[in-house]
Amino acid sequence: MFLTYMETVTKELVSWMRGHDSSIFSISVHASGRYAITTSSDTAQLWDLDTFQRKRKLNIRQSVGIQKVFFLPLSNTILSCFKDNSIFAWECDTLFCKYQLPAPPESSSIIYKVFAVTRDGRILAAGGKSNHLHLWSLEATRLFRIIQMPTKIRAIRHLEFLPDSFDAGSNQVLGILSQDGIMRFVNIQTCKLLFEIGSLDEGISSSVISPHGRYIASIMENGSLNIYSVQALTQEINKPPPPLVKVIEDLPKNIPTSGDVKMKMTSGRVLRPARCKEHKTQTRIIKQDLTGNLENKENELSDGLNKKRLQILLKGYGEYPTKYRMFIWRSLLQLPENHTAFSNLLDKGTHVAFLNLQKLYPIKSRKLLRVLQRTLSALAHWSSIFSDTPYLPLLAFPFVKLFQNNQLICFEVVATLIINWCQHWFEYFPNPPINILSMIENVLAFCDKQLLQHFIDHDITSQLYAWPLLETVFSEVLTREEWLKLFDNVFSNQPSFLLMTVVAYSTCSRAPLLNCTLKDDFTYFFHHRNNLDINVVIREAYHLMETTPADIHPDSMLDAFVALTKGQYPVFNQYPKFVVDFQTRERERIRNDELDYLRERQTVENMQAEVDQQRLEDEAWYQKQEELRKAEEARREMLLHEEEKMVQQRQRLAAVKRELKMKEIHLQDAARRHFLKLQQAQHEMELRRLDDEIERKNYTRNQEVFAKEFREDADAYRQKVDFEEHMFHKMIETDQTQTENAKKVIEEKLAKAEQACLNTDWKIQALHKQKCDDLQRNESYQEMTKLLRKNRRKEVELLNAMMEEEAKKWKEAEEKEFHLRAEKKASSLSDTSRNWFLKQELSAALEHAERPFSKAEDSCLRREQKAPGSLARTSQLTDISEVDPSTGLPLRRSTAEWDGKKENLLKKVRDLRQRLTAQAQNRHLSQSLLAT
Repeated sequence: MFLTYMETVTKELVSWMRGHDSSIFSISVHASGRYAITTSSDTAQLWDLDTFQRKRKLNIRQSVGIQKVFFLPLSNTILSCFKDNSIFAWECDTLFCKYQLPAPPESSSIIYKVFAVTRDGRILAAGGKSNHLHLWSLEATRLFRIIQMPTKIRAIRHLEFLPDSFDAGSNQVLGILSQDGIMRFVNIQTCKLLFEIGSLDEGISSSVISPHGRYIASIMENGSLNIYSVQALTQEINKPPPPLVKVIEDLPKNIPTSGDVKMKMTSGRVLRPARCKEHKTQTRIIKQDLTGNLENKENELSDGLNKKRLQILLKGYGEYPTKYRMFIWRSLLQLPENHTAFSNLLDKGTHVAFLNLQKLYPIKSRKLLRVLQRTLSALAHWSSIFSDTPYLPLLAFPFVKLFQNNQLICFEVVATLIINWCQHWFEYFPNPPINILSMIENVLAFCDKQLLQHFIDHDITSQLYAWPLLETVFSEVLTREEWLKLFDNVFSNQPSFLLMTVVAYSTCSRAPLLNCTLKDDFTYFFHHRNNLDINVVIREAYHLMETTPADIHPDSMLDAFVALTKGQYPVFNQYPKFVVDFQTRERERIRNDELDYLRERQTVENMQAEVDQQRLEDEAWYQKQEELRKAEEARREMLLHEEEKMVQQRQRLAAVKRELKMKEIHLQDAARRHFLKLQQAQHEMELRRLDDEIERKNYTRNQEVFAKEFREDADAYRQKVDFEEHMFHKMIETDQTQTENAKKVIEEKLAKAEQACLNTDWKIQALHKQKCDDLQRNESYQEMTKLLRKNRRKEVELLNAMMEEEAKKWKEAEEKEFHLRAEKKASSLSDTSRNWFLKQELSAALEHAERPFSKAEDSCLRREQKAPGSLARTSQLTDISEVDPSTGLPLRRSTAEWDGKKENLLKKVRDLRQRLTAQAQNRHLSQSLLAT
């Protein structure tokens, strides 16, 4: 199992925390939001939410499971609750056990399942499968109060304190959700019930309270979500006392007379009772008909329904709408919904007759089995006859399956069915109702004598073709939809309709039944589903209701429909009480005899076990005595042998002592000789160590001399390199300075020349400019070529020197010394030549920087002498850079174009300077590599 951590804004996965082998059922977060505890059935883990890493893990034995592990509010304490009712408190940071709550008293057989803590963390409430509630003081670590809930509460499913803004966290109101789906709010100090939410019809599955205690959100058992206002629920409790002064008001003017009665009538189709707020009712004032028809009065049902209209609707559509079927049934049966009486029946617990119901009727659904067991137990507690009725589970099961979410309605539907449609069924108890089966047989003889004669010929009685349908109320032979459609008609008619339906089922199946000859075939037919249209059966039943003569019609022998009474259920004693009492007495006598027999058998078994235990103890005692006697004799023999051995050992010990004394003398002599040899060896080792020290010092002295010479050579070489780099940088700086000065002077002269030049001098100036450019390019090309050639030669020399150096490393020390001197001489020669080369380059750069300036100055002076008045004729600044090949006249260029030419020229000079700098650096790098 794993835990995912999502970012609520971007909906992105932040972390994925693994570690649990089983499902996680509880997550508790610390008040600071830094830590979290996840709990499963076998382990609890503490997580750091900053790093999403697991800090600690709590492992326990499989025999002791975990109920809940959570943080106490506003503290660093972790509370761990286990399934053996042990509760420990731990420090969050150090995980040190602070305290353990003592075990609850033995008189309380409660097993803790649910827990709740007040906001100040001082009181712990614990409950479980019991109507007792324990309140613990966590400061005093003791149980200070036990609250006993009403007896109808058998288990507590959820606990939660109701917050209050003015109690400083010491909550006084505790919400208790019990097994009946009702959440009760109790003051833990006064033990007074303040209010409750939920009901037996609409039970609560789970509930949570808002942090400020203003609202309660509850998920109901039918899947809906209800929001309750605590202020509205407590309004009745917190309302002020009634006023002492009361005013008598006059009667209103428009008062209906005593003959006028205000009643609500719902127009339109049949709807649910007034739970749904979307459907509004119309209110009319009608006159009370004192001489009204008694039949119409009987047909009026609760919730504004009319039985005649429902029957007309049923005959038109064949069934009631699925959406409103349960509401119509409750109205037809006029169920009183006696919550208190039903709760009293449930509080009596499971009846003895249905303790082993799952063995007789194995049902896969545990919930369905539990509801069936409770319903049957309630019926058995209502009337003792139902504890001995073998077919009662078959009769009640389809209704239990239909109303499994509302046990009260299920019980009352089954009880109403038994009172009305099962009349006279129990007069021949424990035998089937012979009188009812005779009615069915009379009706069958009237409508289909041939089929009845066929049953008689093959010895098929009404107990085989009618009683299976009645005791299972057709649930074995019909599908769910067919069964619902059938009981829509059964509940809408008199009790005799069910008996007519049994006859109709046989007459509509006469063809296959006439073909049956074996008793097993008939039995199979009336216990399994058949290819039969239920609509035809219902129509046949209505036909029989109308055509059957009155003398054999079941209506003449059955009472009319009677609803259950409100408040308390009616007494059901329509059965031979002496038979039931006799069976009850016999069953009680058999049970008592069985208990007596079991007690006597247990007594005999205990006596036999004591005799066997005494016999085993006697045998063990005699065997132990025999073993002790044999052990005593064996030890006496061992003592005699030991004394003989001791004498022999003393003799051998004396001989061994003499031998050891001789060996000791020899060993001392050998040790003395060994010690002398060891001293001699130590003196020799000391001499060898001194010789090694002398040799090491001589070697160290030679190495220091060599290292000193090597450092001096390296320092001299480093100074030489620094001097060369200084000269090279000085040459570059001089070249840059002279170039910049020359550029400034040239720019000034060019500006003057541009202003003084005339149209006649453009061609001369252009040709002169071209010649200057050609000379400068030739010089730069030659210089670049020279530098490239020199660079190639140096690279070749560098490669040759590196190859020679690599070959020289494998020669003897003397050859290395000889080549080292040769390299020093070669290095001095290269230094001399390089210094001469740098000086030559420096002088050439100076000359190159002065030459354009002098040439430009001479040309300007010559032009001024030839044309002294040309400056006055200049109308705009122009430049002669090119000649028109068609006319031979110079092309006019703007000053901006001439500036572009100048920038290109200066850019070429800068590129040349950068190449020279890179070549100098390459030469410096090659020299350093050669030196290493």
